[in-house]
Amino acid sequence: MNDLRAAKLSRGHFFRMMGGLAVATAVTACSTRQQTTSASGTGVQLRFVGVADQKAPMDELVPAYKQIKPNVTLATSFAPTDQVQTSVRTQLGAGNGPDLHVVYPGNGSAMSMTQIAKAGLLADLSEQAWTQTIPAGFKPAFQLDGKTYIFSAGASVIGAVYNTEVFKAAGIDAPPTTWTEFLAVCDKLKKAGKVPIALGAQTPWVTQLITYALVPSTVYANDPTFDDKQLAGQATFAQSGWKQALEMYLELQKRGFFNDKPNGTTFEQQISMVATGKAGMAIQVSAVLPDFRKAASSPDVLSMFPLPGADDAAKVWIPAGVVVGLGANAKGKNLAEAKAFIDFLGRQDSINRWAKAIAAIPLTQDASSTIDPAVKSFLPFTKDRAVPFMDQRWPNAEVQPVHFAVVQDLLAGKSTIDEALKKMDEAYQK
Repeated sequence: MNDLRAAKLSRGHFFRMMGGLAVATAVTACSTRQQTTSASGTGVQLRFVGVADQKAPMDELVPAYKQIKPNVTLATSFAPTDQVQTSVRTQLGAGNGPDLHVVYPGNGSAMSMTQIAKAGLLADLSEQAWTQTIPAGFKPAFQLDGKTYIFSAGASVIGAVYNTEVFKAAGIDAPPTTWTEFLAVCDKLKKAGKVPIALGAQTPWVTQLITYALVPSTVYANDPTFDDKQLAGQATFAQSGWKQALEMYLELQKRGFFNDKPNGTTFEQQISMVATGKAGMAIQVSAVLPDFRKAASSPDVLSMFPLPGADDAAKVWIPAGVVVGLGANAKGKNLAEAKAFIDFLGRQDSINRWAKAIAAIPLTQDASSTIDPAVKSFLPFTKDRAVPFMDQRWPNAEVQPVHFAVVQDLLAGKSTIDEALKKMDEAYQK
């Protein structure tokens, strides 16, 4: 970074702007990593179950912790989000869950901080020093009743991950800044023989991302208080800009801008299409940008830009949220050691390393903190044109899976937008 002070100012605006954020991020691959126990044979063994975008930072930080605590062994595994939402949640309730596990910030899913903490299954981390540095606007994502229950290293955004070489070959000189320009970019990519937008809707959580990218512009740019009104029963999905966002979603499909059979395409296939140049872009969360880069011939060919959900560039807003984190099992047999590992993650150098590994904006910064060049284009929006990921303020864990399902039905032509939004409103009221 050439101007760290300027970047810090932008991030400062970002942290003041954001309130109670959550992310429902990507996970797909399953892998298990086991370290050897200490030679003394008296070490403590901890088990961690996470999601795919946590693998890169954990692979880096677990060995670093091993150097500090050679008697502590961490066995890490990474499962698809639908599995952790069910199996891990069930294990925790039964008292046989892992020592450490993935936790989603805020509320809105079965594995969210609020849902698990209310059940008495998350350990209180409030005595750890790093919790005193959580920016005020972020506290609702980390805390319930004033107590901190989750560690997260920073914030991420949702936008278009794009192949710069494919864009250049199609004659696209710069990312679009309005919806009309975005459609024109898609048209150019299609005429160039490329899939404009790779969509892996077979993987349920991927279905939500285009909606999440558009709704800030179609809903919150017009009414920043929409969440408050919806909670008060004064607004609904059906009678709001959510309808426009889903119309725009389906417009992309009708124009032939998605790959064939998106409901039969996985997240991994989505990555491959963009990384290899078969597709121009994918609407994704920045936390998985490293996965796209790993699959590309060169990481430098991939970047990001905000998806413009309005024809007036000044009314384009973006979604931004605290990245998926982890917590300690309150009923775990090795609770003290589990909390000690989280305290290690809360050190500034650990925060920096975690955030860098997933292209996130660090929760707190020092002179060695950096921002990935791919997400710098989002920073101007974070001052006053960014909102939390939508699910964070939903009152239960029912709406998100309904959202997944209705988008798949819409893509398959099995439902109408009105029917889809009615189902989401019904789930919201549960």
